[in-house]
Amino acid sequence: MTNKSLLSTGLGKVAHNKRYIVWFWLLNLTLAEFGSAVFWRSSHAILDHTLLAERLLKGFDVGVFGELLYKPEFGSLRAMTLPAFYFAFTFFLATALFLPGIFSGYASNYRLPREEFFRACGRNLWRFIRIMIIAGIVMGIVAGLLFAANDAIAKKAGESTNEKLPFELQMTGLAVIFLIMTTLRIWFDLAEVDTVLDDQRAVRKSIAAAFRHTFRSLARLLTSYVVVTVVAAILLVGGLWIWMKFVPAESVVGAFVIAQITLFLLLIPRFWQRAIAVSYWQQRMLAPVVAVQPIEPAPLPVTTVPIAPVPEPAPVVSSPAIPPTETPQS
Repeated sequence: MTNKSLLSTGLGKVAHNKRYIVWFWLLNLTLAEFGSAVFWRSSHAILDHTLLAERLLKGFDVGVFGELLYKPEFGSLRAMTLPAFYFAFTFFLATALFLPGIFSGYASNYRLPREEFFRACGRNLWRFIRIMIIAGIVMGIVAGLLFAANDAIAKKAGESTNEKLPFELQMTGLAVIFLIMTTLRIWFDLAEVDTVLDDQRAVRKSIAAAFRHTFRSLARLLTSYVVVTVVAAILLVGGLWIWMKFVPAESVVGAFVIAQITLFLLLIPRFWQRAIAVSYWQQRMLAPVVAVQPIEPAPLPVTTVPIAPVPEPAPVVSSPAIPPTETPQS
């Protein structure tokens, strides 16, 4: 198994556990429906009684959309965005809740029973939240520093006579930022996997072990993650192209179907990367199981004790028979 590609083994795990993608797609669709309900009701009440709806039906007019947002009867933007924020946070919590069970399912050679799935979810919830908080702090600080440095470099390059230099340096900096942030993502993905599959209560130990393995096999892991990201980008561009090329502007049903198919397909690379982390953990981070063999007891040395010869019994000498004496008769 150690010679197998992480891409193939990870994709195999995703293919054998397709139900996880379906569940997350349904969860995402349900929460998105709740989060956009307020905006849908407000816009529906206005657009049903105005001719401006034609300019949004035949295509997307930014001016009309902006005018719609600032109508008094539409409501405040805060009221529109808060439900979406709340349900997005709910999806984040659901991800933290269900990912431990998904990791356990990917690591199993059999279909994980429902009881074991939810047992893994409940046991690792607080551990996952701690790892996510640490990951958010680390990645936030690193991203802030990298973007600030990239802007400073591009600004400094703007003083040169080469007009293309600032743009080229900025694009190069964004590529470097992408690789660095992907490396951090790999680090914390491995930490989450080790916490669940090794049943590690001290998450700092999993974070430290994941850090060592991330930079020990950085080329292999980073290549796998980047390939999956490229696949996700192709799926996104393909979905947008099909939407713009084949779906009429007034076809609401067609737009909905293409959008949901695209979002469903975009879940596959996301789960694929998680499965790659599980595959790497099984290949490199899993402690080898040593077969226990019974130890045969060594034969005890046999000591021979010389046995003294038994003396022969002395021969029995029979005494001569004494004739009986005759008694005189009177």
